Amino acid sequence: MGAVLEQLEEAKARGRKLLAVLIDPDFGQDEAVLERTVQNACMAKADLLLVGGSLLTSAAFDRCVQRVKELSDHPVVLFPGSPAQLSGHADAVLFLSLISGRNPELLIGHHVTAAPTVKAFGIEAIPTGYMLVDGGKPTTVSYVSQTLPIPHDKPGIAAATAIAGELLGLRAIYMDTGSGAERAVSPEMIAAVRQGVGLPIIIGGGIRDAATAKALCEAGADVLVMGTAFEQDPELIFAMSEAVHG
Repeated sequence: MGAVLEQLEEAKARGRKLLAVLIDPDFGQDEAVLERTVQNACMAKADLLLVGGSLLTSAAFDRCVQRVKELSDHPVVLFPGSPAQLSGHADAVLFLSLISGRNPELLIGHHVTAAPTVKAFGIEAIPTGYMLVDGGKPTTVSYVSQTLPIPHDKPGIAAATAIAGELLGLRAIYMDTGSGAERAVSPEMIAAVRQGVGLPIIIGGGIRDAATAKALCEAGADVLVMGTAFEQDPELIFAMSEAVHG
């Protein structure tokens, strides 16, 4: 087991919730903005720094990861939207399989392309079941992945999907409504998945206030990922950190 997965599992065992900040590689092209983003994340005691996104338009992905690593002593974890989003400067990569969809490229196809590079880099790979959940409107990830999200009010489907992922040997579950979603994954859905699996549960998308963050943690989320909301309001990270860690 690698260090990052060990951190996730140990935190889950102790009931300690973790906060992750997702940095968009295009958003990070501005050096001053990137430095301020990482600095605020560290000051707010974010536990993990994720780098990646559904649509990569920047050729500077590797440089962005390298700079994030230089600016912080926190674990830097790749959240890749494609095999192009890999870097040897990271500590780990969420090796994502879109188990909520039926697109074969995102179930195994991209993994075959990426595997030799991940192996050559020697970074920790965390087999992660990625589940796209309806967040109230179409998002970049639903468009790019060409998959239908799990309905917001169907926790049973989410639980069955997560259980299947655990039985297949995945080591974490990532439930996401996507960047810019109108709402987060519901506490009811998180509770159903929590009851069904013993894996660390990561939640992203639509988390815009501390009250929502607290409710999701209480429902069973182990890691909350903050992305778009942090870009729009950098100070929000401190309230989120208090809600998650408190």
